[in-house]
Amino acid sequence: MTGARSRRLEGGFTLIELLIVVAIIGIISALLVPNLMTGLQNANQTRTQADMKSVGTAWMQWLTDQVSAAAAGSSTTATFTWTEFTYPDFAHADLSALLRPSNTFFYMQDVPERDGWNNPYRYGFGGADQLLGTQVIGIWSGGRDGSASAQPESSYEIGAFAGTEFDQDLVWADGYWVRWPGSAAEAKADEGDN
Repeated sequence: MTGARSRRLEGGFTLIELLIVVAIIGIISALLVPNLMTGLQNANQTRTQADMKSVGTAWMQWLTDQVSAAAAGSSTTATFTWTEFTYPDFAHADLSALLRPSNTFFYMQDVPERDGWNNPYRYGFGGADQLLGTQVIGIWSGGRDGSASAQPESSYEIGAFAGTEFDQDLVWADGYWVRWPGSAAEAKADEGDN
């Protein structure tokens, strides 16, 4: 009996044991993969917001130096229209040259060209003759899908959207967020206001 018992212990796993292990791995994967994907999208969104805020801060510093005072966060309207910029598609190279005019003095080392989803940013500029205008600078990301969730010719309602809506546009202009991810309650409150 001892010989038969030792042969059984060396035989390995039964088919039922293997199926149970595979089923457990499948269940765990089904639970974790969606959370992992949401986490990756949140990381892309957070990186994009951080880039936009950094560029915006550097650009606002440049504006402050140019006109000695910038009217940051002075919007009193409930909508924002991208096409009101004199240059709604201000080139990345031009912005980089503006924020780093020489090797000894600069506002920002490197201006990011692409967002967290590897889509190009869009920069809007009112132009040197509009430094005290109502819309002076803007930074836009099309979100995960890279396309405008609102037509650029139309107006954005200023406010938050649900943080898990990764295809929504992120818009920062003149020192404030025009469109940003917020909590579900914040997004619902903004929808109720409009």
